[in-house]
Amino acid sequence: MQFILNERAISTKVPVGMTLLDFIRYEKHLTGTKIGCREGDCGACTVLIGSLRDGKMYYQSMTSCVTPLGNARNKHVVTIEGINMDTLTPVQQLLVNHAGTQCGFCTVGFIVSFTAYCMTNEKPTFEGAVSSIDGNICRCTGYKSIERTAEGLSNILQKKSLDDPIPWLIENQFLPAYFADIPARMREMSPPVPPSNGKQNENVRIGGGTDLYVQRHDDMLESEIDLLFDKEELNSIYPDGDRIVIGGAATPTDLMKSDIMQGIFPNLYKHMKLISSTQIRNMGTIAGNFVNASPIGDLTAWFLALDTTITLQNDAGVERDLPLKEFYLGYKVLNKQSDEIITKLSFPIPGRTSSFNFEKVCKRTYLDIATVNTAIQADVTDGIIQSVHLSAGGVGPTPKYLSKTCDFLTGKPISSELLIEANDIIQSEISPISDVRGSDVYKRTLLRQLFFSHFLVLYPESIRPEELV
Repeated sequence: MQFILNERAISTKVPVGMTLLDFIRYEKHLTGTKIGCREGDCGACTVLIGSLRDGKMYYQSMTSCVTPLGNARNKHVVTIEGINMDTLTPVQQLLVNHAGTQCGFCTVGFIVSFTAYCMTNEKPTFEGAVSSIDGNICRCTGYKSIERTAEGLSNILQKKSLDDPIPWLIENQFLPAYFADIPARMREMSPPVPPSNGKQNENVRIGGGTDLYVQRHDDMLESEIDLLFDKEELNSIYPDGDRIVIGGAATPTDLMKSDIMQGIFPNLYKHMKLISSTQIRNMGTIAGNFVNASPIGDLTAWFLALDTTITLQNDAGVERDLPLKEFYLGYKVLNKQSDEIITKLSFPIPGRTSSFNFEKVCKRTYLDIATVNTAIQADVTDGIIQSVHLSAGGVGPTPKYLSKTCDFLTGKPISSELLIEANDIIQSEISPISDVRGSDVYKRTLLRQLFFSHFLVLYPESIRPEELV
């Protein structure tokens, strides 16, 4: 496989299952990229990964500790060494000016994440700059100084071009000059070579690797790998009649940036921000989140409430459609054959009278797994619930579609009394356990409050909060 690492062309026969972090540090001895948690949480190993699209380079920050080396094929990988120049970049200088370096171990990750933000086509804002480092954790509690850096950076970036920011960033010494030549060098690369092992059902299927590499880091090095992340047919988002179709390898970032999804979900950014971090949203795939089968999977709760259907395909190319709510048979037990992958998912386009909401409680606001999460889609006309889909995570062995509660709510006018009665049904449908994230009583109480929150957010005119006791 081949790719560009900073300024150097790389051609290697190292196993594609090696982590990008280990290749960077141990094969190429670029030790500026740090080893921290090895779980994608701390951001010390953050790198930039750039792809060529429509003649321009687009870069995203990713945590290299859970990135398969194979996902770097035909990409431009940038470490801190590939950003450094003879003088400090504006990002680096701002961190120095505001004493944001702290002990220094995590500083390189912050610099790379901030630089990734500089390279986006988004209009610069303080909120956006801070959001770009939501996957970086400073152990020295130095976030206020880092936030001041973010504020200074957002002010400087007001002058950059949003159409193609890279030439402006090179001119203003945010990036080394070699970045200007990367598009031409990328075009010269050979097309990717598919995996040599034809027995695909014996291979390990990898999307973004954000969960598999946490669990089976050492196994991946010698495994036969089937890489799914960059398969074009698995990445698209498009309308098809009265449904929206999403490829299984699409990421939360793909959802956030999709004009189609933004048009349907006005609070898309707010809700998606609660899912993991910028780096992981750039990497993790929707199908991977489903197949991981975590009882608290955020995307699973999301799409259960959209009455989603998944399409599974086996090695012979035979497809079958399955409602997502029928996919989970028990804890980590799936309605899926070993040679099947989720190629796409689809959901009905919500009507004008439909509303959607997502709620999540965890020990910290961002970059944390849920204690309890829940989503709802309700079609309400004149205060009467025409149809409703309600999901919950963290309250049983599988992500839960609350079918009995949905049946009870359908056809009834919204009122505080209705929600209190519905909560009794919810409590009969769930079976939380006590664990490190909270007691079973706490989780039941959380879901009750989050269920009430759905209606307080979506239909405040129909509910009196003081009656929800």
